[in-house]
Amino acid sequence: MTVLRDARLVLPGGVRRGDLHIRDARIVPGPSSPSVAGGSDTAPSEVIDLGGRYVVPGFVDMHVHGGAGASYQAGTAEDARRAAAFHLAAGTTTTIASLVTGDPRELADAVAALADLAADGVLAGVHLEGPYLARERCGAHDPALLRPPDLDEFRRLAELGRGHLRMITVAPELPGALDLVRAAGDAGVIAAVGHTEAPGAIARAAFDAGARVATHLFNAMRPLHHREGGPIAAALTDPRVTVELINDGVHVEPAVARLAFDAAGPGRVALITDAMAAAGMGDGDYRLGVMDVQVRGGRATLAGGSSIAGSTITMADGFRRAVTEVGLPIERAAEAAALTPARALGIDARVGSLEPGKDADLLVLDDDLTVARVMKGGRWL
Repeated sequence: MTVLRDARLVLPGGVRRGDLHIRDARIVPGPSSPSVAGGSDTAPSEVIDLGGRYVVPGFVDMHVHGGAGASYQAGTAEDARRAAAFHLAAGTTTTIASLVTGDPRELADAVAALADLAADGVLAGVHLEGPYLARERCGAHDPALLRPPDLDEFRRLAELGRGHLRMITVAPELPGALDLVRAAGDAGVIAAVGHTEAPGAIARAAFDAGARVATHLFNAMRPLHHREGGPIAAALTDPRVTVELINDGVHVEPAVARLAFDAAGPGRVALITDAMAAAGMGDGDYRLGVMDVQVRGGRATLAGGSSIAGSTITMADGFRRAVTEVGLPIERAAEAAALTPARALGIDARVGSLEPGKDADLLVLDDDLTVARVMKGGRWL
């Protein structure tokens, strides 16, 4: 058994100082841990004195396209492992690999390949960001590849995913979109509203049909207006909906991020990276799907244009900014980076918080909230 002694444990209800006990890759009750009840009579094999450093749950990124120069869109095990390893080292212990819009064959091949890695535990699943998106809000997606919702194509992709297709983003105003939302629910796939020009009534209809996530709130969607709230107001006022937020200071300014946290209330904002291949690589020229992307000053945009093309951050960056720039208490920032996305994905019984019985996925932070150590499944990286 491993004991992390004298830690500041960041829990959903606040920060408590004490010990954390880990055995057989899981968090277990310990007599000196204020976060749990009960005890353990197993002598520790490893005791690490953290001297009051923070311990937070491993981050859960439900929307990320790549990193370290690699893209999940490539559909190769080498690229996917490289991207996942980069984000793991930065604190993301649970990753959902996101795919941008592609042609039917490309998406089928990528889903099948990534499903293999999900089965191996490298990934926690696959997210299709498209191809059923609104042209007016296509963002960094190739408008030539966008298409109306196709139930047959979706069912083929879900079959290729072998239970690992976890989420699909759709513009609910498209013909057949609500049928796709319902089909996704029937297949055990989370439907998300995004890249949409939908008015509020149609967004609410999608949530009533079963959609439970708003993809990168504010970005690539009809903006909030005081006479027509659109999908932003619909998502923020619906307690069933988890709203994603890219907290990089580029997609959403800190004041607006704080507004979203305040409006949604506890447990409904999930920090995401939406990171593409440039994360961890610096400025240069990259690809996102079939689109050319240039990164200058850490900002990714379509080559020759101004459309933002994903981010270059890690979840650790977004988490730290949530505390230092947005002004959240550390426990609420940790909730947004771990427990809320875990709940949205339906995996919070296993990951997302420092509770007995959950996987020992956790991070040790220095006082400046940078990641000092990463543990995945009870093992240090």
